[in-house]
Formats: sequence, structure tokens, C-alpha cells
Amino acid sequence: MLKQLVVNIADMKISTKPDEFLVTYSLGSCVALAIFDPYIQAAGLIHIMLPDSTIEKNPININPYKFVDLGVPALYKELFKLGAKRNHVITKIIGGSNVMDKNKYFNIGERNFTAVRKMLWRNNMIIHKEDVGGSKSRTVRLYTSTGKVLVSNSYEEYEL
Repeated sequence: MLKQLVVNIADMKISTKPDEFLVTYSLGSCVALAIFDPYIQAAGLIHIMLPDSTIEKNPININPYKFVDLGVPALYKELFKLGAKRNHVITKIIGGSNVMDKNKYFNIGERNFTAVRKMLWRNNMIIHKEDVGGSKSRTVRLYTSTGKVLVSNSYEEYEL
């Protein structure tokens, strides 16, 4: 029986245990970044809400996993501490939809995805697969033993 580790909104989890999987629910405009190093079988998942931490009024109590600019580097640093290598890491991005913003007034989902993509590009990290945009909420499961990512919504479940 596999044990699930729930990644809440503005949260991050890492696992190296083959009997665990990481899961995050209700990705709307938020973006999940799933990373996996197959050589050390380490998996990390983050559920990011916003692109830029500079909007935070009180930076003393800031949650780094809430923001792309702080959360993405934190996720990679934790995996690198475990021995992950830049050229081994498989990266997948999920979410960034317009569930609550049908008129695309704020474009939070698109801005989140763009911020992650730019950050990875600047750091020479490859995006292997993505499932972003649209108007559906998603659930993401990342399996530590294989790196398999399953994405589900109210209509279907598929491997990314």
C-alpha cells in the first residue's frame, strides 16, 4: 500500500521513499512543479500560488512556497542536497488555468506558468512535459519509485 504525502496550497514536499507518492489537489490558477531524479529516485512537488514575492506586504513572515521566485529555487535546492543532478532531473509543470478568471482579467494562471518557465530557462533547466492553461482544475500525483505523474480532472485521468 502506497503512502500519500499531501502537498497543500503554498506547500512543498520531497520524498525518496519508493512506497510514497506526492499529491496536490485543486490546481486552478496555481501551478505545480513536479521534479524527479531517476538515478537517486528522489521526487519533489510544489503547489505555487503567485508569480512574484515582491507583492508581499510583510516579508518577515513570508511563505516561500507561495511564490514562483522563492519556491522554485527552494524545491531544486532540496533535491540537489539529496544528490540530484541538474542533467538528470525530469521537470513537469501542471496547472495555470483560468478557473476563477474567465475574462482573463488577472491572468494569474498564465503569469504563474510564464514565471516558472522563465526561471527554469534562465537556469538552463529543461521542461520535459507540461499540462497548463485551459479552464479546468487538476489533481497531480507524483510517484517516487518511478517519477510517473498522473493528472486528473473532473473528466479524465492521464499520465503526463
